Amino acid sequence: MSRIGKMPISVPAGVDVTVNGNIVTVKGPKGTLTKEFSNALSIEYKDGVITVTRPDDLKANKSLHGLTRTLINNMVEGVTNGFSKTLEIEGVGYRAAKQGKNLVMNLGYSHQVIMSETDQITIDVPQPNKIVINGIDKQAVGQFAAEVREKRPPEPYKGKGIRYAGERIIRKEGKAGKGKK
Repeated sequence: MSRIGKMPISVPAGVDVTVNGNIVTVKGPKGTLTKEFSNALSIEYKDGVITVTRPDDLKANKSLHGLTRTLINNMVEGVTNGFSKTLEIEGVGYRAAKQGKNLVMNLGYSHQVIMSETDQITIDVPQPNKIVINGIDKQAVGQFAAEVREKRPPEPYKGKGIRYAGERIIRKEGKAGKGKK
């Protein structure tokens, strides 16, 4: 048995779960998420607990078992607490600001980089060098954060660019012959 897949998911108070075959809908204080899962697995919701079981030990079903359980758990977690990613901007003149529903970034290009919020994502800029991305769908939050980071990834020589909070950038030394004549 999958160690992750066999763990039950306890549903907190205030969260409504509907299982219709292989379609799971989770409604909570922060919003609603719906996802369709594989027909091979059976998903049951009884007495505030969601369980995922697989019919046999085929490799494909084993792979889907833990994944399905984790995705449902992330749905429950998202509608109760939500998910967030924090990005840090480092570099002289690099900064971000929020204008309406747009994230406007100055990243050393000749133009400003503008990204808009989606209906699943909210952007917060508490400081000019910090961006916080919030949402109820873990995958959407991570994807949007990756797209923002992609606009100016951190470079290894000076460390300038956009990085995740707590991300360690491996630094490289400059030219070997620097300063010698």
